[in-house]
Amino acid sequence: MSTMTKEETEALIQEVLEIYPEKARKDRAKHLMVNDQSLEKSNKCITSNRKSQPGMMTIRGCSYAGSKGVVWGPVKDMVHVSHGPVGCGQYSRAGRRNYYVGSTGVDTFGTMNFTSDFQEKDIVFGGDKKLEKILDEIDMLFPLAKGISVQSECPIGLIGDDIEAVSKKKSEELSKPIVPVRCEGFRGVSQSLGHHIANDAIRDWVIDPAADKPFESTPYDVAILGDYNIGGDAWSSRILLEEMGLRVIAQWSGDGTLAEMENTPKAKLNLLHCYRSMNYISRHMEEKFGVPWMEYNFFGPTKIAESLRAIAQHFDDRIKDGAERVIAKYEAEWTAVVEKYRPRLQGKRVMLYVGGLRPRHIIGAYEDLGMEVVGTGYEFGHNDDYDRTIPEMNNATLIYDDITGYEFEEFVKRVKPDLIGSGVKEKYIFQKMGIPFRQMHSWDYSGPYHGYDGFAIFARDMDMTLNNPCWDNMTPPWKRGSEPVAMAAE
Repeated sequence: MSTMTKEETEALIQEVLEIYPEKARKDRAKHLMVNDQSLEKSNKCITSNRKSQPGMMTIRGCSYAGSKGVVWGPVKDMVHVSHGPVGCGQYSRAGRRNYYVGSTGVDTFGTMNFTSDFQEKDIVFGGDKKLEKILDEIDMLFPLAKGISVQSECPIGLIGDDIEAVSKKKSEELSKPIVPVRCEGFRGVSQSLGHHIANDAIRDWVIDPAADKPFESTPYDVAILGDYNIGGDAWSSRILLEEMGLRVIAQWSGDGTLAEMENTPKAKLNLLHCYRSMNYISRHMEEKFGVPWMEYNFFGPTKIAESLRAIAQHFDDRIKDGAERVIAKYEAEWTAVVEKYRPRLQGKRVMLYVGGLRPRHIIGAYEDLGMEVVGTGYEFGHNDDYDRTIPEMNNATLIYDDITGYEFEEFVKRVKPDLIGSGVKEKYIFQKMGIPFRQMHSWDYSGPYHGYDGFAIFARDMDMTLNNPCWDNMTPPWKRGSEPVAMAAE
């Protein structure tokens, strides 16, 4: 259990906030809380999905990142054009390791960067004609592409290019879906709005137009939504679902296809892994097509068993028996993993700061290894994410929203975790401080971490990181004696 009391954690928050000017201090105080499992709603104690404070180092991404980098980009048999300057598309290219099956450049395009490469003249004269030419070239060079999405970068919205008109015109000419996505980076407060915009585009340009397409269904059809197949996550999850007797008719975006997206409303149940990025389209399919959905968690054996049984409750005894059969099949495997690694990880304390589902979903996997999560938070979470997080965290532990670089470092210095799990922007800061770190957006170039197969890799990676002898040659700040006192802002 956490060694800090509620009063100590509250005092810690106030101490860290002291350096800010009064206005900034009041604002940031709304984004930091002490966990209390008795709370039913997080909005009583934490504010989320608000604009970051100007001048403070936020770790968020933009709306374009949420659409192209997360939701649309991994759809493998479509070409995704980053419409604007070259930098955004290059930065978002292949950064998340969304594994897929196929021949890159022939029938799959996930790791390729397609951009309209805006120049000054395009800002002055507009890019609609250039976009038309690009779409023609893509159709000529990559005839097996099933469709094209146009992902707007900031200049497109600023100069008023009509990507909808261009997309509609070229879709008719080329006889394939061309989807305009108004995900300019300046929209909204974070990548979260980009998820929503991308979901709306999928609804309007993919799901609804394909509603009448014929499909041969079975009583056991399910779809995996919001799994981006980082390091092969969706594959390790799909194994378990199929072993229990379900038929996975779609998985997206990771290793997903346009046809699978079109088939999704035919499923009997939508299984939602990343709630933040795909709950919008899940709700739409429930309202319009009557497809129920549920969130599930395949991190660690405890949560896997809970999720398999919860999924099975939506089906008949055949699937319920199948779930128990799968849980029993892998018990010896995951027990061996726990027996090997728990003695080496028992009692270690972890602080998390990630996006999407990870700040709460990974907690159970750490606990299966005897570790404790003493702080967690979301880069772009909403209050319904925090509602789901409160029961997963111990009382008196830290929860933080859109934490600044300064706050994160100061909390780490005082809480003294044994391990930090966050993103690449934070990785090298904490490693240079002598603190073990795992990059938990893309599994630090490892994975998968989902499913029973992934749990073995997760345990190995945590042990490899924490017990690496390199840390014996580095000293974290709290073991160096007195630290320089930060100067208060005037």
